[in-house]
Amino acid sequence: MPRMPSRVRNAGRAARNGMGTTSRARISARRAATAKSATTSDVVIPEKLYFRIGEVAQLCRLPAYVLRFWETEFPQLKPVKSSTGQRMYRHKDVENVLHIKKLLYEEGFTIAGARQQLRTENKGEKAQNPLLFPERPFSDLKHIRQGLREILTILSARR
Repeated sequence: MPRMPSRVRNAGRAARNGMGTTSRARISARRAATAKSATTSDVVIPEKLYFRIGEVAQLCRLPAYVLRFWETEFPQLKPVKSSTGQRMYRHKDVENVLHIKKLLYEEGFTIAGARQQLRTENKGEKAQNPLLFPERPFSDLKHIRQGLREILTILSARR
């Protein structure tokens, strides 16, 4: 007996199970809507020093394997490991995970694009603004210098 193509077999199986292609589309659309409704701005990070990978996965609504994969792809995401080898995420790491999730899932970046975006954002943070010293008129500086000389003569007279 000749073998049917897999999509024909799967369509027959779906029909027998009462799931046509339209109900599958509804389920996947419902999942997509649920995933989109839980935006990263809705997440409240508890005040703790460290989070385990399961806690971060639950907070960020991501599977743990995605977090482990992102560790290999994004150098900004480096959780410390405990003596038992458990990944311990700090508050900043959880914020980075949420930011990466936003870039990938909400803003539509690719992994390479998100990596580049994070790199440019970090460069902007590292660039220091020059310190602005207040401009003082020369007469103010003369006055300060004169005051310091008076203090110096008082201190030298005490010896």
